[in-house]
Amino acid sequence: MDIHEYQAKEILRANGIPVPPGQVTDDPDIAVSLAEAYGGTVVVKAQVHSGGRGKAGGVKLAQTEREVYEAATNIIGMAISGHRVNQILITPAEDIDTEAYLGILIDRESQSPVIIICSEGGVDIEEVAERSPESIKKLVVDPRYGLFRHQAY
Repeated sequence: MDIHEYQAKEILRANGIPVPPGQVTDDPDIAVSLAEAYGGTVVVKAQVHSGGRGKAGGVKLAQTEREVYEAATNIIGMAISGHRVNQILITPAEDIDTEAYLGILIDRESQSPVIIICSEGGVDIEEVAERSPESIKKLVVDPRYGLFRHQAY
């Protein structure tokens, strides 16, 4: 399953995990309306099946209506790693202390889901893997039994 950030957040939210609010659109004018409703600084984020969105210019902070509109116009239609951006996620900017990276993928070798977590969130995970691989933790989940509570700690 290859899903966008907004879809992952919907799944987390539906399962009782708190995530910041956000709405997806393909229209810069609607992006401005969403930003106005949130008030303050927002993040305009490309929704594309690719990493490195920030480095490619697909994630922008915007404070004014004009900045939101310009960011939306620039991001919608751009290509990131060969993938065209058709939608953007508008979400309030958060005042955060720390970020973490969390990913779930299917490992072809074990044919099992693998949960990847790293305390260095908000960065290029491939870059972190080269620089400090010990900061990335991986957990193979046996598909016959799923994830046990004790494994999550």
